[in-house]
Parts: sequence; structure tokens; C-alpha cells
Amino acid sequence: MFPAVMTWDLPTLLVLFVLGLFASTFGAIVGLGGGVILVPALLLLGPSMLGMKIDTTLAVGVSLGVLVFTSLTSTLTFVREGKADLRSALFFSISSGPMSMLGASLTSLFNPDVFRRAFGYFMLFMVVLLLLRSRIKPYQGKWRYTRTFTDEAGVQQEYGYNAFPALLIGGLVGLIAGLLGIGGGVLLIPAMMLLFRFPPHIASATSMAVIFISALFGSGMHLYRGEWDWLLVLSLAPGALIGGWLGARISRRIGSVLLIRIMCGALLLFALRMVIT
Repeated sequence: MFPAVMTWDLPTLLVLFVLGLFASTFGAIVGLGGGVILVPALLLLGPSMLGMKIDTTLAVGVSLGVLVFTSLTSTLTFVREGKADLRSALFFSISSGPMSMLGASLTSLFNPDVFRRAFGYFMLFMVVLLLLRSRIKPYQGKWRYTRTFTDEAGVQQEYGYNAFPALLIGGLVGLIAGLLGIGGGVLLIPAMMLLFRFPPHIASATSMAVIFISALFGSGMHLYRGEWDWLLVLSLAPGALIGGWLGARISRRIGSVLLIRIMCGALLLFALRMVIT
């Protein structure tokens, strides 16, 4: 167990509230969860502002714990708005939940820098695919599981998936979430949009539901391994709860084209950070 020696003064609590609010709001808007902001921020703020040593495993564990609160409020908001496809989310979670526990158990054994850079290059590739998605011939095969969505203009869109690729992608999402504490939406959303033709808003909302399951399982494993700090998680939680709700509310006011551009911009920034640092 990592001892908490954080100074509980008002400025510190305010900084943690703002950090949780900002990371969760932005993460809920694009469906990425916010862990890509929380993990580096915790590593940076730990010694200087919080007065405690925060290594990678603790930062990942705390990030996943906060993601539980973020994804919970955002998912509930998306469900009320009819945006989250819970049946699809539960299917992806069949593999993402257990694999998140596996990733969490590997965090202290794996060299995170090597994986982070490799995943950063992969994210850059996904950004290129998203930007060129209008020129990429969509998958024309038949899905075993199909869904339909009617947008505000009354246009009905069909999307779906087959069991094996969905479970494979879900497993990779869970592994990434548990290992790096970033939620896994950086992989899930592009896969949903490019491979399964999920509408952007449905992909973003459904991603948050999958992140909730992955974060729940992954944070449980980090808690079991002692890579956890209750005081830090609970200090970030209020901002995360508000941010998850606020981000979901903001997301519904953004058009699909703008949402895709914001996703690409976010993925690009996160990819560059992973590759350069």
C-alpha cells in the first residue's frame, strides 16, 4: 500500500476538484474517459503539490478509480437521452472487463514507456483513418448482431458487429485500460466507427458504458494489489461526477462532423504525448 501523506488544505482540494472536472468533462464529450489527462497530471503534481510519491502503477490505479465515477454519470445521462447502446456495450464488456483485470495485474511488470510509445503510433494511424473515413469503402458484409438508430433529422442508420471481432476489440480495450489507466475509448471509438459503422454520438456514448465496466474491473484489481489511494480517489471523485454529467450534456449539442473533428484532435494530442514523452 502506498501511504498517503497529502496535505489536506483548501488549495490542494480545489486543484484536485478542477483536475477531475476538466479531465472528466473532456473525456465524456469525446467518449475517451479522461484517463489520458489524469495519469500524466498525477505523475506531475504528486511530488510538488500533493506531497506524496506517485509512481505509474498508483497513477493508473487512481485514474481507473476516478473513471468509474466519470463513466457512471455520463453513461446514465447518455442512457436517458437514448444515445448509449447498452446491449452492445455489455457485449464488448464480456471481454473488456476480465482483460482490464489482466492489464491491471501487468502494470507493475511491464515497461509502460515502450507500450505507451507503441500505442501512440497506433493512435496516429487511427487518426489518419478517421480523417479519411469518408474515402474508405465501408464494410459491406452482414453482421450477426444489427442495430438501428434514427437521428434528429429522421434518417435511419444501421450498424452492427460480429461476435469474434467485437470480443477481440473489447479484450484489447480492457487490456489497454487496465495497463495504462486511460479507459480504452481511444481504440474502441475508431473501431466502432470504422469497422462497425456506429454513428459518432452512439459510439461516444456506448464507449463510456464499456469504460465503466473496464474501469470497475481494472480499479478493483489495482485496489487488490495495493496500487490505490482512497483519499486521492475521493478527492478527485466530486469533479469527476460533475464532469461526466456535464460532458455528456455538452456532447449532445455538438454535430457529428464537429464531434469527429474534436475526437481526431484529442487523439492526435494524446498520441503525440505518448510518442514524445
